[in-house]
Amino acid sequence: MLLPSLINASPSATNETMLRRSSPSFSSAFHSAARRISAVRMAAISTASEEKGASSAEKEQRHQLSSNPPPLQVAKRLEKFKTTIFTQMSMLAIKHGAINLGQGFPNFDGPEFVKEAAIQAIKEGKNQYARGYGVPELNSAIAARFKKDTGLEVDPEKEVTVTSGCTEAIAATMLGLINPGDEVIIFAPFYDSYEATLSMAGAKIKCITLHPPDFSVPVDELKSAITKNTRAIMINTPHNPTGKMFSREELELIASLCIENDVLVFTDEVYDKLAFEADHISMASLPGMYERTVTMNSLGKTFSLTGWKIGWAIAPPHLTWGFRQAHSFLTFSTSTPMQWATSVALKAPDTYFEELKRDYLVKKEILVEGLKAAGFIVYPSSGTYFVVVDHTPFGYENDVTFCEYLIREVGVVAIPTSVFYLDPEEGKNLVRFTFCKDEDTLRAAVKRMKERLHK
Repeated sequence: MLLPSLINASPSATNETMLRRSSPSFSSAFHSAARRISAVRMAAISTASEEKGASSAEKEQRHQLSSNPPPLQVAKRLEKFKTTIFTQMSMLAIKHGAINLGQGFPNFDGPEFVKEAAIQAIKEGKNQYARGYGVPELNSAIAARFKKDTGLEVDPEKEVTVTSGCTEAIAATMLGLINPGDEVIIFAPFYDSYEATLSMAGAKIKCITLHPPDFSVPVDELKSAITKNTRAIMINTPHNPTGKMFSREELELIASLCIENDVLVFTDEVYDKLAFEADHISMASLPGMYERTVTMNSLGKTFSLTGWKIGWAIAPPHLTWGFRQAHSFLTFSTSTPMQWATSVALKAPDTYFEELKRDYLVKKEILVEGLKAAGFIVYPSSGTYFVVVDHTPFGYENDVTFCEYLIREVGVVAIPTSVFYLDPEEGKNLVRFTFCKDEDTLRAAVKRMKERLHK
């Protein structure tokens, strides 16, 4: 596409002569571009002339076409998925000047030593395509971190794949390892990309609902949901949006069912360093589970660099094969300098992760105590940077209408959780707040809710 400044430019004869003398091929390209610019000008003049000379009937027809555009087109597997709720709420936040405690991205920056590593990589010329499954230094750093966290030793070359965020890791897992008609069990409420990517893969989704206040796994329901067609169970721990952490007992139960029925496990562990009340347990570390588990993680949540979109998946070679086949045709490779910087980030000392947890505990207390004081029913959050509350004390019929009121009249953004359920009715009483904001922002939001919310 030609820039307007180029379309209107008139290069001097002197400049053209210099270009011709310095490079015959450049001269040819110059004249080719000039012909294209001329064509664009003529097309614009022609369109203007046609509009000027058009009959009233022709003008009316054009007006109707512009005011009645063709219907939006989308493949049937994605028909139900509209603009994401995060986009909708963020747009409303801007319109009404609301404090955004909805979408889960920090309003503060990541650590300097990681940003400096990215700048250094760019300056050193590490800016071309990385190999498809990751820069060697990052693959090794991921494997080393995984061993430190779980005790499992994995091959960085054969069992680690770098992706464009955990979102792409999820997509590559579903598209690379799930066949049309395979049954996949997910727990509601769930991160919205799970349902979308499973739909793209043609899977049959079975949903097990976790209910407040503790969102525990309904054992009998899970057992009855597994059939001979069950291919995989998707787990997110710590859990978005509830903040639940799957207990060792729950994980061991799921593991035994998977081994007994030859079922895979896909586990999203992006909040593993934000586990507040118990140690995070990786499903792959349980006996007999590594060989049937894809473990997904990312840089963004732990290092407050969500815009970098660096993620990864760890899996045994026989599962990595299918995963990489999908990854190769989704993004092929991920930002090279950011991969180098991530390899530095993952080598951070334990003190970094301890301080991160302390900081978030302070933020969490500000929000939780404020929500309780404002009149919400607040459910426990053992991990992540989210808190789920029951909004019904304020008298609104569902979560969407309440969140719209909260933005317009109170000036605070939350996310309606009904979008995280196959049946929206199951989540209509709940909304999600995030505390990944600086303390002043959290206090300002709490102040607004205390002053303006009315039961």
